[in-house]
Amino acid sequence: MSRKNIFTKSAFSIVALMVALIALAACAPAPTPAPTAAPPTAAPKPFRVAVVMPSASNDLAFSQSMFLALQGVQKEMGGKDKFDFVYTDNMFNIPDAAAAIRDYANKGFDLVIAHGSQYGALLSDLANDFPKTAFAWGTAVDTFASKGVKNINAYTVAADQGGYVLGVIAAKLSKTNKFGLIGPVPAGDGKLHIDGFEAGVKATSPTANIAKTFTQSFSDAALMSQAAQTMVTNGADMLTGTSQAVTGAIAVAKDKNVAWFGNQSSQASLAPKNVVATQVYDWTPFLKEMIDNTKKGTLGGQVFTGTLKNKVLVVQYNPDYALPADVKALADKTIAGLMDGTIQTGVK
Repeated sequence: MSRKNIFTKSAFSIVALMVALIALAACAPAPTPAPTAAPPTAAPKPFRVAVVMPSASNDLAFSQSMFLALQGVQKEMGGKDKFDFVYTDNMFNIPDAAAAIRDYANKGFDLVIAHGSQYGALLSDLANDFPKTAFAWGTAVDTFASKGVKNINAYTVAADQGGYVLGVIAAKLSKTNKFGLIGPVPAGDGKLHIDGFEAGVKATSPTANIAKTFTQSFSDAALMSQAAQTMVTNGADMLTGTSQAVTGAIAVAKDKNVAWFGNQSSQASLAPKNVVATQVYDWTPFLKEMIDNTKKGTLGGQVFTGTLKNKVLVVQYNPDYALPADVKALADKTIAGLMDGTIQTGVK
């Protein structure tokens, strides 16, 4: 075979091999592309609430009732990642409270609560400046809709109901048939509690001797103490009262070994052997409803009223007080009657 033929045959083989390789490559499946990572999604922002309170958050009274409710809602919703709240307490000074509320609204909180009836006027003035913020105040029933305001809710309690139950208990326990009732001012939920207590006492013991005093101060514990001292000296063995100043009266009850009936937050820790029961305000249901409404775009215009039936009012017995079984049974029966409407307090 000539060298020319050998070269031609080899060249042909090489070309054929290259064509085969190219064809094979064309038939091979395309490489699978590497997966593309999904862009990270931002974590949802927590619902944020800010609260301004007139007294200390641990006052064993009105401010503490809201603080405890906020803590409960935070736990129920899954912690700070879902629900966060801040507060400013001891806001006795109205201009300072107004500045704090405005600051919270400027910072974009979803719901700003003015937890005090003294804050209504300032809230009605500034709410329109923040139309995308929900506001609430209490205890009150005015949403200021008549002024064109659309983003304020109001909340209150029928505090005469729990007061009535406590009055029934007190009337059954009293040895002297004398009772002392102490409040800060004759208005609002504090007066309802006292009036309800009086109604419950009289319904159970029509001949009861009842002394009432309003100190004109929400914070002066000394005035509460003086009022309680006078009542006990005059024979009262059952006392009740409301506001953060009741610590003064409870100290007297403990010292003189007479019974105390609380309001707003549990006060049993101050006198475990003297505090019989407390009408506790649990704002949790209202907070949850306002949060849901705000998320849906309803920022105000509603009035929420707490009762025994909707569990915003709760009669809390002190487990350290030896309450006779028949008295507790009567109290429970009274609660049921107030819930189903067969019992009325008669308080207006």
